[in-house]
Amino acid sequence: MTTDTLSYSSGAPVAIAPNAKRLLLAGFMAILAAGVGFSVRGGILSDWGAQFGFTQSDLGNITGGGLTGFGIIILLGAVFADRIGYGKLLITAFVMHFLSAVVTLAATPIYNSMKVSDPVGAHNMAYNLLSVGMFMFAIGNGLCEAVVNPLVATLFPKNKSHYLNILHAGWPAGLVLGGLVAALLSGHVRWEIQMSLFLLPVIFYGAICIGQHFPKSEAASAGISFGTMLAQFAAPLLLILLVIHAMLGYVELGTDSWISNITGNIVASKQGGLYLFVYTSTLMFLLRFCAGPIVERISPLGLLFAGACCSAIGLTFLSGTQSVMAVVIALTIYGVGKTFMWPTMLAVASERFPKGGALVIGAMGGIGMLSAGLLGTPGIGYNQDRAASEKLQELSPSAYNEYKAPKGNQFLFFKEIQGLDGSKVNPLRDMPASDRTAEQQLVHDADLYGGRAALKTTATIPATMAVLLLCVIIYFKATGGYRALHVSGEEETGGIAGPVQA
Repeated sequence: MTTDTLSYSSGAPVAIAPNAKRLLLAGFMAILAAGVGFSVRGGILSDWGAQFGFTQSDLGNITGGGLTGFGIIILLGAVFADRIGYGKLLITAFVMHFLSAVVTLAATPIYNSMKVSDPVGAHNMAYNLLSVGMFMFAIGNGLCEAVVNPLVATLFPKNKSHYLNILHAGWPAGLVLGGLVAALLSGHVRWEIQMSLFLLPVIFYGAICIGQHFPKSEAASAGISFGTMLAQFAAPLLLILLVIHAMLGYVELGTDSWISNITGNIVASKQGGLYLFVYTSTLMFLLRFCAGPIVERISPLGLLFAGACCSAIGLTFLSGTQSVMAVVIALTIYGVGKTFMWPTMLAVASERFPKGGALVIGAMGGIGMLSAGLLGTPGIGYNQDRAASEKLQELSPSAYNEYKAPKGNQFLFFKEIQGLDGSKVNPLRDMPASDRTAEQQLVHDADLYGGRAALKTTATIPATMAVLLLCVIIYFKATGGYRALHVSGEEETGGIAGPVQA
């Protein structure tokens, strides 16, 4: 085997540091903490809507703001990670995670103190506190992500795809734990207690990091200048990968912000939606430990292409499902499709542009999170509101006037709409169909229609990703095949791939 290829089956790769597995565990727990918080938040969106009267667009903007902050901090952290030090950034993340809990939990007492005298002000204050709390949570997550991705790529330079997938198995593990918390405690324990549980893995990763030495990235260790790292972004291939990863952030994290809410409505059970989310996350967790052997057989790009195709098929199928079994099948296809894409995209960027160091891998993660926060989560929320409100106006204008939200919402350049008031609509989801009035049934049907329509629209994103990935695969087929590159022995080129092996 040549020095510029990877081996996943010839025995365990040699890590560059004796504490590599301990640092890998710390990174795993940090990402797990982010997954727990993300999952619990998805499970309590309906609680926020019912308590504070938020629309789907309001909820999408709150959760989207958290992902936006996540992306911004990854980008900033990637710029300064090697200069400040990975250990110091993780300590800062630890502090921000705790402060985010304080601000988020303050929403209820402040809202209760204001709602009688100033209901509009109380609504706005709750919205602002939850938004700021989510942004602070995102800062902690972003600092962790800015550290652990280049850290693991540095610790296991010959097996990046495999170990980055293991690292990011912490994300679905957190989704599983958070989803179980939401499913088991929903209706029995207030959302504030559920939300606070993400602090447990935060304490765990903080304890693991005490007294540990953190290496610098491959590029920083080789003395690569910041200008050289930045020059990697002139390569057309990297720009294409960034576009694909932005689309991935939209479809994976944007959809996951809403999936339990939408599927819970489809199967007429909030807990059912949470358990389905736990199922797909468990599938994702288990499969990410198998990435190495799969990549060896079909290459990282082949794995990404297959994942994009499955994601598009799964979401399209899910948008039209009627039975619980059909929902499970659709979610299985979607879950398998999204499993390997995020960490494998990071690995491809790191393998093809090693001179970019933490900057390149951080830019990938950052652009994905920014897309999820600015476009995915609020966009899917807007699509639900728009489809549901238009459907209800078509079915019953009088019912729409009664159930519409008091204020409008807008997304990007699309028209302003007035979605349905969550405090009025959410109770209908838990109500048996036999207990609903004819008008309430129309409202429920319109609400369900909105979720299905949003999924169908979202399915076009992974379909587009598949087309772009196929173009990249064809390019590499025409130029000798995909290879992993390393800092030593490289030269610059003006071609699509940027640096190539000398």
